[in-house]
Amino acid sequence: MAETKQEKYEESMLYKRRHSAAHIMAQAVLEKFPTAKIAIGPAIEDGYYYDFDLPRPLTPEDLDGIEKRMREIIKSGVTFERKVLSADDAKKIFHDQPYKIELIEGLEKGTLDENGNPVEEKPVISTYSQGIFTDLCRGPHVDSSKDINPEAVKLMSVAGAYWRGDEKRPMLQRIYGTVWNSPKELEDYLWRLEEAKKRDHRKLGKELGLFHFSDDVGPGLPLFTPKGEMLRYLMEKYVRDLQTKYGYEHVWTGHLVKEDLYKKSGHYDNYKDSMFPPMVDENIVFRMKPMNCPSHMSLFKEMGLHSYRELPMRFAEFATLYRYEKTGELSGLTRVRSLTQDDCHVFCTPEQIGDEFTLALKLIREVLDTYHFTDYRVRLSLRGKTGKFVKDDEKWNLAETALRSSMDAAGLEYFEAEGEAAFYGPKADFIARDVLGREWQLSTIQVDFIQPGRLGLSYIGEDGLEHTPVLLHRAVTGSTERFLGVLIEHYAGAFPVWLSPIQAVLIPIADRHLEYAAEVAAKLKEKGIRVNVDERSERMNAKIRDAQNQKIPYMLVVGDKEMENGQVALRMRSGENPGAIDLETFIQQALSDIEKKN
Repeated sequence: MAETKQEKYEESMLYKRRHSAAHIMAQAVLEKFPTAKIAIGPAIEDGYYYDFDLPRPLTPEDLDGIEKRMREIIKSGVTFERKVLSADDAKKIFHDQPYKIELIEGLEKGTLDENGNPVEEKPVISTYSQGIFTDLCRGPHVDSSKDINPEAVKLMSVAGAYWRGDEKRPMLQRIYGTVWNSPKELEDYLWRLEEAKKRDHRKLGKELGLFHFSDDVGPGLPLFTPKGEMLRYLMEKYVRDLQTKYGYEHVWTGHLVKEDLYKKSGHYDNYKDSMFPPMVDENIVFRMKPMNCPSHMSLFKEMGLHSYRELPMRFAEFATLYRYEKTGELSGLTRVRSLTQDDCHVFCTPEQIGDEFTLALKLIREVLDTYHFTDYRVRLSLRGKTGKFVKDDEKWNLAETALRSSMDAAGLEYFEAEGEAAFYGPKADFIARDVLGREWQLSTIQVDFIQPGRLGLSYIGEDGLEHTPVLLHRAVTGSTERFLGVLIEHYAGAFPVWLSPIQAVLIPIADRHLEYAAEVAAKLKEKGIRVNVDERSERMNAKIRDAQNQKIPYMLVVGDKEMENGQVALRMRSGENPGAIDLETFIQQALSDIEKKN
């Protein structure tokens, strides 16, 4: 099995440095607050944290002092020494640390499954000591604190965290820190954080006038302005046209569905907590549609008994779905309650899985390349030993074998992740990096041998007998809302010309140039170029600055000279200033950029 990114990280020196820094931070905190109770302190993706039960809230000055003491400890060259011991001996060491005692008691019991049966041997209980400080820990750590560059250490923030994530347990103070291999890496990381703040899609979405959230409408329900809706339209049209080119047919299946359908498909048992409360009419229970697959399968069934000659049958839909997300989990456009999904379901024979996977893969790659997501990896998401997954080993094995074979035949490199599959089948998930190196799961292809049988789908095979089709679930950009949020941050709001809601703005220098500006705008609109005329009485430089702030690709200044010569003075949002250019020349340049999706 290929080693996952997380496994590689946990074996790296950087992981050890961060884990060790968490222990050093705990030592520094205990020196400042001798009565503190310590909880847990793991390394995480970009750093580490440690949870503390402290006598008072921490201040920024406290963090500065703790960080300074950490550097002193690091420079002193303390070594990390591991010791394996019994639970009783561990309890003696941590007799005044209740959170550690609770952890030790949990280790004594070993790991149990959902039925309370042991699934592995009781783990080894070990401690790591550096100088006077000892912590309950399985490691790994650096050999010496000298393996950590003190100038690559920084404490970031303090947040509240319930013990064991349980809101009924004590609220602790969690200190977040980060460590990198060098001061330069730390500097680069801090730059990325600042750049991410500037690119925050919630901030840019408001500044660019793309969408809003209203208390009158409700949380998680975005409202899109004309500019925002133009973006949505362009994104969806691009994928719709591409899907049509690739042989997908578009359908529509509505917003309400009988609850019984989700019980048949298995979604009710697995996702009922994510569904909005039921609505009842004449003793029929309805749900707002949270996913498309049961509706698409019902449509396939209602179209009559199919022949194998009709397969594959590819249904695509830009459907508005409704998810009952918790208020605290909502986050701008990336986590909403109403979303539009570019969903597709392919009904095919087992023999067609490979070809359909290849077709979907080709489409996904084309879309990701167009949006400049060229750095991505693929996760083979498999079922776990316990959890939500339908119990049908035979069909799971068929689906996993088919998906692996398809990925291998396509020459696709991938890593495996247990427990990440859908409840009905394994997935190939495409995880892309944006320009700041952040990862987003965007596209997915899923193989499903289970749901079609549950809903009674069939086709007549070449042998004249009825067979159950295989269902491939496929999404290219996922939800329009989430993908738009990702794109805003990926492009920092400066969308490619083809995707920009407004592609050009005409800036007349004086009122006498308004008529010419209107004539130019009309010619641009005839060619399909989206253009506005800035008719305000503001000074020209102010209009140019506002257009740059709005990330408009082309600014076309018109004055006496341009009006006399049939030209426009071209300025780019990048700051380039090509100057006067014939109108027809500009039109051809703009259309070329749009066609190439620059």
